[in-house]
Amino acid sequence: MQVLSVTPEIFPLIKTGGLADVTGALPEALAGLGVGTRSLVPGYPVVMSALKKKKAVHLYTALQGGKAALHAAEIGGLDMLVLDAPHLFDRPGGPYGDATGADWQDNWRRFAALGRVGADIAAGVVKDYKPDIVHAHDWQSAMTLAYMRYGEAAKVPSVMTVHNLAFQGQFGASIFAGLGLPQQAMALDGIEYYGGVGFLKAGLQAAWAITTVSPTYAQEIRTPAFGMGLDGLINLRAAELHGIVNGIDDDIWNPETDKHLAATYTAKSLKGRKANKRAIEERMTLDRDDGPIYCVVSRLTWQKGIDILASIIDPVVASGARLAILGSGDAGLEGALLAAAARHRGRVGVVIGYDEGLSHQLQGGADGILIPSRFEPCGLTQLYGLRYGCVPIVARTGGLADTVIDANEAAVAAGVATGFQFAPENAGDFHHAILRANALYADPAAWASLQRQGMKADVSWDRSAQKYAALYRMLLSKRDA
Repeated sequence: MQVLSVTPEIFPLIKTGGLADVTGALPEALAGLGVGTRSLVPGYPVVMSALKKKKAVHLYTALQGGKAALHAAEIGGLDMLVLDAPHLFDRPGGPYGDATGADWQDNWRRFAALGRVGADIAAGVVKDYKPDIVHAHDWQSAMTLAYMRYGEAAKVPSVMTVHNLAFQGQFGASIFAGLGLPQQAMALDGIEYYGGVGFLKAGLQAAWAITTVSPTYAQEIRTPAFGMGLDGLINLRAAELHGIVNGIDDDIWNPETDKHLAATYTAKSLKGRKANKRAIEERMTLDRDDGPIYCVVSRLTWQKGIDILASIIDPVVASGARLAILGSGDAGLEGALLAAAARHRGRVGVVIGYDEGLSHQLQGGADGILIPSRFEPCGLTQLYGLRYGCVPIVARTGGLADTVIDANEAAVAAGVATGFQFAPENAGDFHHAILRANALYADPAAWASLQRQGMKADVSWDRSAQKYAALYRMLLSKRDA
């Protein structure tokens, strides 16, 4: 079975969040199940620089305003198709915007081109390659399925994965003329969305199957509170909706071999975590003592509940805990955290930005990780925490609810607890969860048992890859029926 994965990001080449980790790790997990994956990605500068040997397998004389080439390559063990369109992707900044964070005004054109090429590949434009399944990820890839629906690849089964419904790719109706789709596509059952064009909506409408990245999130997005205006469509397609929790690359995220750590360790011997904790104290300028350190590795946004965290920092510090925070995002939230660090020197450390190595260090040395998200489709940092014995303290929502077992009295007694849950958007319950963690931390044997139980959890891609493979097989059966 051959799957074409269409994605705007893929680790280790280009990453802004968990999407890249998924699209980078899932192909290897699927390979063990007899599923081959080719990944189509935009030719951003960082991607083009990684192409040591490129082979043009198709040329475009005019693709959304310029010439383009499609290159086949193997990069880091990944089977890749790279869309080299300099007029669309060869520019400084991030994949979606400039260095200031402002979105590129032609993002509709850039990712329509990606979708057009994905549909062309599905139709067989690459010699000796025609995928059995096309799997699109998030709004940037969603138009692939619309172009397939109204083009030559309508009979190729497709999957649309929603990593975060909050990001939808909405544009004005004026762009329709530039998409190259038939007039019938600009309809309620096509790509039209509240009078404009909706890229993600188009993908959800056209996909043979829809997946989200956790079972709970799959149910949450059927409600007005989480559906972001798309809950009506999602409920209409509920029979095609599947929740498959993400996994992580447990070769990259492995405390036994992680070169980012000051000391490696295993679940049997957690002693190495102490050296990592001391390294965090030094890096984050925290007081050295035996109390708990709770880390945060996150985008600093409203969705992630960082304002809720900021509101309880003072009582958390008063409880004896220290905080080590890594992330960037909303300027106001960055300022609130930096102000807290200034108020509590030695007790709160903040690094604005993203540092892959430091994120590993924090998981390897902090006692717990705080994740107060208002909604969380899956979440990966809690999975890293489980893998590293960094106890997750999470809001009870989406994938966080699916992957962390609350350390209530019964779960602790049964030896199955892996972390702490609290009610979303509730600062009091969040604070209480931290106090519960403090109390268990005061019992070293009980805390070590909690860590080891988390480290036993299967957070790899194995089970999830099996579910994707089963979904693919079901769609092929449907095609052949």
